[in-house]
Amino acid sequence: MKAVVQDRYGSADTLEVREVDAPVPAAGEVLVRVHAAALNAYDWHLMRGDPKIARLAFGLRAPRARIRGRDFAGRVEAVGAGVGGLRPGDEVYGEADGAFAQFVCAADDAVDLKPAGLTFEQAAAIPLAANTALIGLRDLAGVRAGRTVLVNGASGGVGTFAVQLAKAYGAEVTGVCSTRNVDLVRSLGADHVIDYTREDFTRGGLQYEVVLDLVGNHSLGAFRRAVTPTGTLVLSGGGVFEGGSLVGPMGLFFKRRLVSPFVRQRLLELPAKPGKANLAALRELVEAGKIAPVVDRTYPLSEVPEAMRYLEVEHARAKVVVTV
Repeated sequence: MKAVVQDRYGSADTLEVREVDAPVPAAGEVLVRVHAAALNAYDWHLMRGDPKIARLAFGLRAPRARIRGRDFAGRVEAVGAGVGGLRPGDEVYGEADGAFAQFVCAADDAVDLKPAGLTFEQAAAIPLAANTALIGLRDLAGVRAGRTVLVNGASGGVGTFAVQLAKAYGAEVTGVCSTRNVDLVRSLGADHVIDYTREDFTRGGLQYEVVLDLVGNHSLGAFRRAVTPTGTLVLSGGGVFEGGSLVGPMGLFFKRRLVSPFVRQRLLELPAKPGKANLAALRELVEAGKIAPVVDRTYPLSEVPEAMRYLEVEHARAKVVVTV
């Protein structure tokens, strides 16, 4: 099969489309013929090995997972022993390392039926980004009707879903983005939009019950100024534009752990763990018309290196998708 392979950390120039052996599903795994896959900040960080401390998990000298890509949508080709509920021919979406390929094996718990009415390209844009937003807002922050929520990085892959989810839960939503993305964020349902090129929300004097940070572009103290005294700050791993450091966004996490026991505000880190239950919840939200993926650009599998350059250099908004 064709796949996008990487043998060493570095720029998009290290990515090559090669012929490799197709994977075989083990017990508890599903083999999917990939029709579309999506790019995430995760893919960029893994490609670069950035921050360097993350190489302890990714692989010290080169990525252990040689085939890039995480999000996918396609059709079930085969199932391993112990897999129930899915069968060959089912249209599915989910998460697994190695999605930039013609076939991918994924754990049964990280795959679910594709939302009805979506193309494979649209469905591939959902899993990691929307699941991250769901965990941050629903599970960690407990967003509900009447809450004030600020999403920093509202035009990005996670941010576009976060704005829609917060509105679906009945919150009053403020999105932070650049000038060119103001209309997009407003169209997603944001009640207020802050153009960060003109205004710093951490110095504007307003406070929010929930701040979801998806960028990591302020200090912990600055973020806390924008949170009510008993509010919640949720920190993620940040975007793809703070590269080249030893600890990267982990620095914010370390400071959070030091400060958290001594303040009334809830300072939380955002994990992004895939799961069938969350994929099912997102499918229901899509089919109910409460959230929808936004696709910026699509590229063929052969142009994944160019797609990664676009993600890195052009500050892509929403999702960039690869067709297979």
